[in-house]
Amino acid sequence: MIAASDPLLRRRSEFPILAECTYLISNSLGAMPARARDWLSRYADQWAHKGVTAWDEWLALVDRSAGLVARILGADARHVIMQPNVTTSQWILTSCVNFRPDRNKIVYSSLEFPTIHYVWQSQAQRGARIEIVPSPDGICMDTDAMLAAIDERTVAVPVSHVLFRSSAIADVAAIIRRAHEVRALVFLDVYQSAGSLPLDVTALGADAVVGGSLKWLCGGPGAAFLWINPAAQERLRPTLVGWFGHRQPFAFSMEAFEPADGAWGYAGGTVSPAALSAAQSGLEIIAEVGVPAIRERSLLLTDYVIAKARERGLQVRTPLEPGRRGGHVSLDFPGSEKACQELIARGVVVDWRPEAGIRIAPHFYNTLDDIDRAFEELDAIRAEQR
Repeated sequence: MIAASDPLLRRRSEFPILAECTYLISNSLGAMPARARDWLSRYADQWAHKGVTAWDEWLALVDRSAGLVARILGADARHVIMQPNVTTSQWILTSCVNFRPDRNKIVYSSLEFPTIHYVWQSQAQRGARIEIVPSPDGICMDTDAMLAAIDERTVAVPVSHVLFRSSAIADVAAIIRRAHEVRALVFLDVYQSAGSLPLDVTALGADAVVGGSLKWLCGGPGAAFLWINPAAQERLRPTLVGWFGHRQPFAFSMEAFEPADGAWGYAGGTVSPAALSAAQSGLEIIAEVGVPAIRERSLLLTDYVIAKARERGLQVRTPLEPGRRGGHVSLDFPGSEKACQELIARGVVVDWRPEAGIRIAPHFYNTLDDIDRAFEELDAIRAEQR
């Protein structure tokens, strides 16, 4: 049980949606902190009353956001730059890669998020050869097959830390180690782990890391991030660049592009201060609570979800072992998509994905009672479906 005085649950009142419904889908969109409204009001006031002179404060917001993200990633803030979304970050990374006839292979799992596949598949126009490694069970990445596919012809390996359908944790340390043996680049996606699993991207040693505030970081859309490993920066020279990435953007030079120092050289075009304003509160709260405490609570809650599902004979499409599981649990059964729609209509907010089923994603602000209510409603819905 979780005590009513629990310090994590004392923060429930900071998230308005928790008083309105049973919200169990933070791996898709984290609950909005109430104080995000204050940050957005501040942005609106700056725009309304300061106009163009507000840019001094808005640019400082980029570095402030990077500093908060860096604390969560275990990184140096100088090597983090904010981006509008992970797709843009991936495009920047693809532009760093040269595809030679003898080194043009991109290796990734069939369980990656589709945008990864779309972005890298499009690089066939530049000479890339894609090798997609299948999963034997549709739940876990086949690590041995991934390691076997990475060879001297491999130039880059995009890989997710936690898989979006199943919540399975990939053995990214082994993949990074193998890729670096053959001098291939590794681009790690932590969208499903940042804010849910403790991270030390510096120790992991990927060449770049992408993610965003939308999910476990409770920051809303439009505030993604890109971390560049300083040891890889010489190899990662993007051709997809923009004026905010220039060493002197307000010089408006028409000479050759000169990248800014550190991660700012990957900034691209004009940043979005509205999105960054919205993201501040979530990033602050996750840093305040601490990801180790969040992970401990997550394991308790997801264990409880799995136990409830197995009692009912539902298919669990998520690893049962705690050390192999991220922050959500996927449950499947005949009629699960319609059941998901009905759960939402009844105020239990979850989601459904093909080849996964219903995804239940409790965060640190959820309770065992939230999960009990979800299964009570699910029991009623399934009884009506019969």
